[in-house]
Amino acid sequence: MNPIDTVGVSDRKLQWLLAIGLLLVAGVLLHALQPILLPFLTGMALAYLWDPAVDRLESMGMGRTSGVCVVFVITGLLFVLMIVVLVPLLGRQMHVLAAKVPALMEWTRNTVMPWLQTQFNLSEGDIPLDQVRATLMENWRSAGGVLTRVLATATASSFAVLGGLANLVLIPVVGFYLLRDWDRLMLSVREVLPRNWEAKAVELAIECDEVVSAFLRGQLLVMLALAVCYTAGLLIIGLDLALLIGVIAGVASIVPYLGLVIGMGMALIAAMFQFGDWLPLLYVTIVFVVSQMLEGMFLTPKLVGDRIGLHPVVVIFAVMAGGQLFGFTGVLLALPLAAVIMVLLRHVHAEYRSSRLYGDESKLVSSDDSGEDEQISVTSGERQTP
Repeated sequence: MNPIDTVGVSDRKLQWLLAIGLLLVAGVLLHALQPILLPFLTGMALAYLWDPAVDRLESMGMGRTSGVCVVFVITGLLFVLMIVVLVPLLGRQMHVLAAKVPALMEWTRNTVMPWLQTQFNLSEGDIPLDQVRATLMENWRSAGGVLTRVLATATASSFAVLGGLANLVLIPVVGFYLLRDWDRLMLSVREVLPRNWEAKAVELAIECDEVVSAFLRGQLLVMLALAVCYTAGLLIIGLDLALLIGVIAGVASIVPYLGLVIGMGMALIAAMFQFGDWLPLLYVTIVFVVSQMLEGMFLTPKLVGDRIGLHPVVVIFAVMAGGQLFGFTGVLLALPLAAVIMVLLRHVHAEYRSSRLYGDESKLVSSDDSGEDEQISVTSGERQTP
């Protein structure tokens, strides 16, 4: 007998009401506690990402706590290396870009504008270049002072400084304890589930874990690999803003083809301005086309696979919806939650197709030349002769 059949209808309704109520309470708490959730969510993400590494160290004979310490030391060293090496390089690239803005505007006025006027029969006043230039310079100066204003505001309040430091300290602390007790926490969650739900819930959890882990680990590695490919290729060409454009294109590649469009557009403009020749534009195009082919034929199949299946429009909507509802916390949660919802909807769709609500199999009855009846199943497309 099916375990679900042993539970009364009223009990099943109560279980569903409790589950829906818990989801509603979780959503309300997420919205209400949004200002303090960032270190906890970041720590949980670290624990989730590094749990397979700690499990492997455990299988090699190392204790759980020792394995967590090894993983956190390696992670900390990589983070410090990134701060020491990457941040100063990006800072210098920003200074190079700031120095090129006035010359870029003059190049646009003297080269691009005459070409546009010739090709599209535009008059000199159709494009307000002076107004665009003034707006860009004003926004650039204000953007340059953002860090100064933020630091001034933060240092004006000792509570703000202490709050920021507390969040930075909480991330590794929360991540350490969650990672150390991750298997125990998962077992506790499993024991809380109603017994008649456990098998299906575990099946869904395993599938969701495969999808989310494929995204978090695989897509981040794809983004890193693309950033390296873009940067290396543009450096070989000799582009001054190679690192800045490569990093922006790599980060934007979280949405399929968005990194290609943004990075290639920025690189083409920068190459035309820097070299003033058409041949470097061909080289830039080759860099991005080869990198995109590498991503499509090797990186994504090997690192991500076909388990995610999120449409690019769904990715964009999920990020925007998460930011609109829950701010930066929502942006962090958007894509993992979208992947989980996709898995759940897939199962709901399968249940619906096999339910009476969808409808019984329609059968067409026809007779052949000998008068024998044949039943044709519309849903399966198979012809059955009784």
